[in-house]
Amino acid sequence: MKTKILIFISITALLFSFRAKQIPILNFNQLNNQYLNRQTDTVYIINFWATWCKPCVKELPNFEQITEKYKTQKVKVILVSLDFAKNYESVLIPFIKKRNLKSEVILLDDPNSNEWIDKVNPNWSGAIPATLVYSKNSREFYEQPFNFEQLDSIVKLKTNKK
Repeated sequence: MKTKILIFISITALLFSFRAKQIPILNFNQLNNQYLNRQTDTVYIINFWATWCKPCVKELPNFEQITEKYKTQKVKVILVSLDFAKNYESVLIPFIKKRNLKSEVILLDDPNSNEWIDKVNPNWSGAIPATLVYSKNSREFYEQPFNFEQLDSIVKLKTNKK
């Protein structure tokens, strides 16, 4: 009887753990409406990346450091994965778990990239990593990888903390 209870508890914990790591899958209109144009006093850092992009994966710890450093301030990092939706459970979820990502992660599942890339920024070639940093008063777009110091400098300027 104890063995059955332990197995039940283990399976329940495993299922709960998996559910807790689920991330939203959005099309571009949903992403745009919910995340790309908020008019609040928060600084939003929206990073477009993918698990198959080596420079993207290399810079992820820097975004995680920003999330940690500014967790008590009005700074929000959102990692928008451009991975294929078919790889959601087999690649993306294990990647997030393995790296214990704390920043909010969203999967953008919208194959019409030629239609939405310009809506993020008209100068974006579509290459990743790419990062949009905005607040209600300003908006900057960067098509480059970042180190922590570069990101931190941008956040400090946006939050007027020097």
